[in-house]
Amino acid sequence: MSSRDTMLLPPALPRPAPIGLAEYRRRRDTLMASLAPDSAVLLPSADLVTRSRDSEFAFRQNSDFHYLCGFPEPDALLLLLPGREAGECVLFCQDKDATLEAWTGIRLGAAGAEAEFGIDQAFENAEREPRLAELLDGRETLYLPLDDAEAMALAESVRGELQGRRRQGAVAPSRFSDVAALIHEQRLIKSESEIALLRHAGEISARAHLRAMRTAAPGLHEYQLQAELEHEFVWHGASGPAYASIVGGGDNACVLHYISNRAALRDGELVLIDAGAEFDLYAGDITRTFPVSGRFSAAQRALYEVVLAAQERAVAAVAPGVTLKAIHDGVVRDLTQGLLSLGLLEGELDDNIDSEAYRRFYLHSTSHWLGLDVHDVGDYRLDGEPRPLVPGMVLTVEPGLYIPDADDIPADFRGIGIRIEDDVAVTPSGHEVLTAAVPKRVADIEALMVK
Repeated sequence: MSSRDTMLLPPALPRPAPIGLAEYRRRRDTLMASLAPDSAVLLPSADLVTRSRDSEFAFRQNSDFHYLCGFPEPDALLLLLPGREAGECVLFCQDKDATLEAWTGIRLGAAGAEAEFGIDQAFENAEREPRLAELLDGRETLYLPLDDAEAMALAESVRGELQGRRRQGAVAPSRFSDVAALIHEQRLIKSESEIALLRHAGEISARAHLRAMRTAAPGLHEYQLQAELEHEFVWHGASGPAYASIVGGGDNACVLHYISNRAALRDGELVLIDAGAEFDLYAGDITRTFPVSGRFSAAQRALYEVVLAAQERAVAAVAPGVTLKAIHDGVVRDLTQGLLSLGLLEGELDDNIDSEAYRRFYLHSTSHWLGLDVHDVGDYRLDGEPRPLVPGMVLTVEPGLYIPDADDIPADFRGIGIRIEDDVAVTPSGHEVLTAAVPKRVADIEALMVK
């Protein structure tokens, strides 16, 4: 490639600042402040997952583990020990091994974990077995992910070892409790640094959707638009997609989690793309639906305008104190009214809502939390009631309509699937749309796609 060619390539977006060590420490301190002084947290990292024989999938760190320390390697174990004088944050990590590192890359080791990630005290895994019981001796309650079989087996092993030393004065944990709920409550409210990373993931995702819109044409295949999307993700420094990219042309758009992406794109049909980039483990999540040939038909446009109006009103409703249930209920009313106007439902509006007749065409909720996971953690209800939004929450807004290819449906509407999705952060005064750079109004989409 010549220097001239390089100059013509689009510049990568400037990277936002990573999460700082002080923020990781604050997160750990906040968690430990909610625990009794005689408790401890045991949290394993993610492991490498075999893809086939001796090759693995690309490593992706466990989100809870990452949230508390940012350490990027597999086969690690984090301990939080409130009140420990020698350091409340202890990490076990892979041993330094020159031979293995020649094959798979440099390992940080204990010294690197302490120096680069602010860990109070780190040990390599060769020391884990003799040290773990010693560190947990006297801790009455052990908090760990109860749905993690490996973590539970490790905890039981340590408890058994300490119980065997009772005559020497050892005190084994008497209770295991779930740490996930505590971490997930913290993760629900994003810091300014996290929102900056989510904004960046949204910006990368937006550029990818723009690229796919400009590229789409009859005769291409769904996987070719997927390639355009994922090229743009990686070009701007994302690790790749935050989830399996959905590119559904024609009636494939009516399959909510369609990921085979093998069909040809046909003139006169729509294509639905639900795809987002993952940047520093934070997810973007955008859906746009647009005509393969650049122009909506009358029926496509009529149905699209129903979804768009519902989505725009739902986004406008996002503000502190509002609930996701209230937003969803508004979307249901808007979509049901639109279905009645188009003749896809019959009868009275309230009767169709009460009977859930709309669910033939709208099968999912309007929103989910967004963060380190695309369907991020955090309870949607408090004390049995819908949870009010507060600043720092980040959510999606994604109404859709999916019209089956059935004899009782007017022919022009059969097999049309439409979803429109944006990422929205709750602010003290209302909201910020993190993915607004992708057009969603009909005239703007058609103008972008003019060849």
